Amino acid sequence: MDTTASEITFDENGICSFCTEFNDLAHKTIWRPLDTRIKELDAAVENIKQIGKKDKYDCLVGLSGGVDSSYICYWAKQTGLRPLIVHFDNGWNSELAIQNIEKIIAKTGFDLYTYVINWEDFKDLQLSYIKASVIDIEVPTDQLIFASLAKIARKYKIKSVINGNNISSEAILPRTWYYPDKLDIVNLTNIHKRFGQRPLKNFPKLGLLQQYINQKLYSMFSVSPLNLLDYDKNAAKELLIKEFAWRDYGGKHYESIFTRFYQGYILPTKFNVDKRRAHLSTLVAANLITRAEALTELAKPTYDPELQLEDYNYALKKFGISKEEFQKYLNQPVIPHSFYGTQWDKKYFRKYYIFKRIVGPILELIGKMKK
Repeated sequence: MDTTASEITFDENGICSFCTEFNDLAHKTIWRPLDTRIKELDAAVENIKQIGKKDKYDCLVGLSGGVDSSYICYWAKQTGLRPLIVHFDNGWNSELAIQNIEKIIAKTGFDLYTYVINWEDFKDLQLSYIKASVIDIEVPTDQLIFASLAKIARKYKIKSVINGNNISSEAILPRTWYYPDKLDIVNLTNIHKRFGQRPLKNFPKLGLLQQYINQKLYSMFSVSPLNLLDYDKNAAKELLIKEFAWRDYGGKHYESIFTRFYQGYILPTKFNVDKRRAHLSTLVAANLITRAEALTELAKPTYDPELQLEDYNYALKKFGISKEEFQKYLNQPVIPHSFYGTQWDKKYFRKYYIFKRIVGPILELIGKMKK
């Protein structure tokens, strides 16, 4: 990490704040004794199986085709869980991602539910974020992935959602490099109202209110197994290659063409952010690679320049905008997400607070009766 992360600080020994924060978090989580973590994971798995023992599926797993979600599918198979696998298709899948997903589904035998979002609507939402000049253009994808998972879980009466979130490869990420409140439905709605052209009536939602209802009325919860295992991303890749003939994408989340273009071109060009610094720093802090190996990787281009040009032209064509229009958006001053309002603003949060106070006890009672 370097000072492109404006919030970085260094102690008297030259250790940066991100490493210090990682160490504190790791000692409380992934660096605890392995037998303690395995007992917790075994208990969580048993709880999932008991809750869903009468249902066709006892859990839900989101699968992008990336390392973490693919490994979760492998782990679920080994553990004897019966997940419904859900893939969110926002129109930016690479052919390689589709192939990897097909291989995993074929070998595990799990059922796959592909949630296809309306491309014209989603394009309008993504373009709204580009026009808004905010840093986290991936919020629409991230928010709708979680919202669609919750929607499908309710449909199939699934209580537990298993995710691939993990501290060992994701813990370090400056808050100035992304929007931390990925599920801020108010921010998303306001940005789209200001810059969008199409109504988003059919999009699933997962703001504060929806999260509260899912938790209290539908008793939904999430589990992150990779934080309880000794998870090594590189070892996971090797296992996936061996078990599924899985193929690597060459970058974190590069299974999506847009994510690859966003992280590899838009972020460095417009925002002076190379997200690889955070990803590699996390692996160094977790003792999974050396600092020298990370610096060698950083000396390379974010990804192949010829592929960058392909992605650039593909994105313009897919969005239906000219090079001049896109460059105009890239040249605009950066605007903070908070400028467009958030669900934590008093006038919005008050509505949620009133709902929680008045309707909450009723939802909790109904939820208990349904168990």
